[in-house]
Amino acid sequence: MMDKRVCFDFEIEFSNGGGIQGQGFRLDIDGDDIKDDDLADYIIGDMNLLMVGKARILNKEIIEEPHKRNKSQTETADQAGIIVDLSHSMTATGELKANQMGLASITGTYLSTSHGSSQKKIELETVSGLQGVVIRVSGMEERAIDWTHFAASSVSGKAVLVETGWRKFQDSDKYLENHPFLTEAAASYLQKKGAALVGIDSLSLDDTHLETQPARALLLESNIPIVMHLKNLEQLPNSGFKFYAVPSKIQNTGSSPVWAHARLSHKKT
Repeated sequence: MMDKRVCFDFEIEFSNGGGIQGQGFRLDIDGDDIKDDDLADYIIGDMNLLMVGKARILNKEIIEEPHKRNKSQTETADQAGIIVDLSHSMTATGELKANQMGLASITGTYLSTSHGSSQKKIELETVSGLQGVVIRVSGMEERAIDWTHFAASSVSGKAVLVETGWRKFQDSDKYLENHPFLTEAAASYLQKKGAALVGIDSLSLDDTHLETQPARALLLESNIPIVMHLKNLEQLPNSGFKFYAVPSKIQNTGSSPVWAHARLSHKKT
C-alpha cells in the first residue's frame, strides 16, 4: 500500500501578538485521513511553539507519497540486525558506459577518497561501521540540494546518505542527465558540521554540466569520503543504522568499487 501524506497550509496566531504561516506543508500520516485539530497539535508540538492562541488548517489535501520521517521505534527494533544492500552491481562488460553526450555512468557503487592527483590512504574506521543518517529530498522540484536540507538533522560524525530518488533511472539515459546534486554551500555545511562520510543515490555529488566539482573537492580535501550510485536508501530509517562501504585493500587509488550496505540497530540515534 502506498504511503499517504497530507499537504496543507496553516496559520498560527500567538496570544501575546504576532503569528506565523506555512504553505504547502507536508506531513506523513498512518491512515487515509487526519483531523485538523490533530494537524494543529502536531505543528505546535513539533515546532515547540509557545503562547499559541489560534491555529487554523487550510487547503488540506491527502496525497500518495513516500514517508519522509523515521519509522516507529517498535518497527525499527523489530528490524534490528537486518542488513540492507545499498549497492548497484558491476557489469561484466566493464566499469563504465556512456550515452550519446559522452557522459559516463559507473555501473557499480563507488567510494572516492581523494580529489585530483592527490591520493590518501583509506583508514578502515572512516568507511566501516559508521552511524548513519538519511536525508530525504526525493520529490524536490529543484536539482540543487542546498545546506538547508541538512540543518534539521544531526550529521556530526555520521555517514550522511542523501536519498534523491534518482536511482530509479539507473538503467536509462535519464540517469546521466540533469541529476540532483549538492551545492558547494551544502558541502561546506557538512564539512563544518563534521560529517564523517557523504553518500548519494545519483550520478555525482556535483552538477556534471559544470567543468569543476566544488562539492566533491571540498569534502575530499577535508578527508570526508564520498560514496556515489547508492540504492535502496528508501528502505532505511532516517537514523538507527550503521553504514559500511569498505573497498579492497588497494593503495594509491582515488576511487574504488564497494559493496555498500547498512545494518539496522535497536536504538535510534
